Amino acid sequence: MSPSVRRRRIPRRSAVTLAVLLAVGVVLTGLVQAAPPTPSPPPASPGALDPRAAAILAKPAYRHAQWGLFQQNLGTGKVVQSRYADQFFIPGSTAKLFGVSGTWRTLGGGHRFVTPIHAVGRRRYGTLSGNLVLVAQGDLTLGGRTRKNGTVAFTDIDHTYANLIPGATLTPQNPLAGIDELARQVRASGIRRVNGDVLVDPRLFRPDPELDPTPTPLILNDNVIDLLTTPGSGPGAPAGLEVRPKVAPYRVTSTVRTVAKGGPTDIDVTASPDGTRIQLSGTIAAGSAPTLRISPVKDPNAFGRTALIEALRRAGVQVTANTTGPNPAGRLPRSYQGVPTVARYTSPPYAEYAELILKVSHNLGANLGLCLMAVHAGSTDCEAGFPVLARFLDTAKVDRKAVQLEDARGGNPNDRTTPRALAQILTYWQHTPEARRFREALPVLGVDGTLADSCRHCPARGKVFAKTGTVGGGDALNERLAVGAETIAGYLQTGKDRFDVFFVGVNGAATATADVNEILGIANDVADVAAYLQQKSAG
Repeated sequence: MSPSVRRRRIPRRSAVTLAVLLAVGVVLTGLVQAAPPTPSPPPASPGALDPRAAAILAKPAYRHAQWGLFQQNLGTGKVVQSRYADQFFIPGSTAKLFGVSGTWRTLGGGHRFVTPIHAVGRRRYGTLSGNLVLVAQGDLTLGGRTRKNGTVAFTDIDHTYANLIPGATLTPQNPLAGIDELARQVRASGIRRVNGDVLVDPRLFRPDPELDPTPTPLILNDNVIDLLTTPGSGPGAPAGLEVRPKVAPYRVTSTVRTVAKGGPTDIDVTASPDGTRIQLSGTIAAGSAPTLRISPVKDPNAFGRTALIEALRRAGVQVTANTTGPNPAGRLPRSYQGVPTVARYTSPPYAEYAELILKVSHNLGANLGLCLMAVHAGSTDCEAGFPVLARFLDTAKVDRKAVQLEDARGGNPNDRTTPRALAQILTYWQHTPEARRFREALPVLGVDGTLADSCRHCPARGKVFAKTGTVGGGDALNERLAVGAETIAGYLQTGKDRFDVFFVGVNGAATATADVNEILGIANDVADVAAYLQQKSAG
C-alpha cells in the first residue's frame, strides 16, 4: 500500500470523551465505556504471587474485574508471572510504548527538528520586499520547554491537563523562546524591514481530526493559552491572573473572586468560537496555591504568524503586514530552492521529546509521532504512519496481531493489547544501545512523572520504571465511575544492571461513588502490585 493512500477507518463512537482527570501519578488517556472480556478462571501462574499482591487482586471491589499479569526475566527468558498474558486488555496510555518506540526508532533518538525562516523576495539595504516564511517542521515545543542545558523540562502534572487535574503546573521556560530566537536571527541577518507579509508554511502534513488531540505542523505552547489564577488579598477581592503566552488577538477577562480560606476553588473557562476571547469565572480560596487553567488555540497557523510578527517587532524588525488575521497560505511558494534561509531553530534530540511524552503522558506529542512517521515515509497523510509503525513492530519482534491501535496515545475505544505484546516491545529496547536512555525516559516509581506520588516511601521506590495508563467513564445507572482500565508496564530492577519486563493491569473495575478521586485507589493498587513484584524478585 502506498503511504499516500488513505485507509478506510471505522468512525469513533460519539460517546467517547477523551483526556480526563487523574492526579497522583496516573493520567487518564480516554473516557471510554468499553467492557473487558468476561472473566474466566486464570491459567496457573509460573510462580507464586506475593501474598500482598494476591490480596489486592482478591479484593471484593474487583469481583467483576479482570486482572492481567506478566513478568519475565530478561537474562534467562524465564516467565516469572503470567495471568491472561495473551488476552486483550484495554491499554490506556501504556499504548504510548508502541507509538513512541516507533517514532524514536524511525527518526532516531538523536534526530533534531530544524525549523527555518526563508526570505522570499528581493533584499536591498536591509529591506525585504517580499515575504518571510516560517516552514513548520513538527517540532513539539519549538524551544518552549528547553532548559539551558538542552534538555526538555516537564512537571509531574502537565499543563495540558490543567482543566482536568488538580495541581497541574507550568514549566518556567518562555513558551515563545524559539519564536523569539528566530526573530533575533532574522534581525542579525541584516533584515530591518519587511515590505510584505509573514507566513507559516504548514504543508509538512495534513492535520487529521481522527487523532485527538490533533497534531499540527506548527505547535506553540502545546496549542493552548495558559491561565494562572491567584487568590486576592482576602474574601471578596478579585483574583489575580497571569496569561501566557500573550499573543494578539487573544484577550482574557476574569470575574473570579476570592472566597474565605478553605472555601471552594472552582474556576470555569469559556471561549468564543474562534478561541480569541477567553472568559474565566468562579471562585478561588484565600491562601490557596495558584490554580492553572488552559484554553485551546483554534488556529495554530494564524497564532504562530502573529506571534512571529510580534517577536520580529520586539527584535527591531519592522513589518508592514497586519499583525493579526488568517495565515495567507495561498501565497506560499511551490519550493524554496534558491531562496535564502535567514533563520533556523534547532530542537533538542527526539529522545528528549520521547521522555516528555512518556513521563507526563503527553497526548499531543504521542499522536504527533504518527504524523512524523508518515512524513518520514514521504506522505503528508498521518494515516501513513501506521504502516511505518507496523513494520517497526515486526522488526522489533512484537506480535502485531496482539496489538490494536487507532491512535498513538491509547485513547481510542478500539485500542487493545496483550500483556505479552507490551513485554515484547520492552524486551526489544533492552537489547539496543539506547536501553538505558529508553528505560530512564519512563516514569520512575515514587520519583517523577505519572508515578511521582505513588509508593514514595516503599522499598521499590526508584526501582520500577514504567508507563501508566487509565481509561474510565461514567456509570449513570449506579452513580459511580466505570474504570475500563488501570495499567502499568515497564521494567523492574531486580539487581545491579538486572531488569525484568512486566505488565500489571485491571480491566472492568468500578469506583464506589462518582468521585473521580476514587480512581486513585485503583491506581495505587496497581502500583502496589508492581512494587510487590519488584520486591519479591529483588529479594
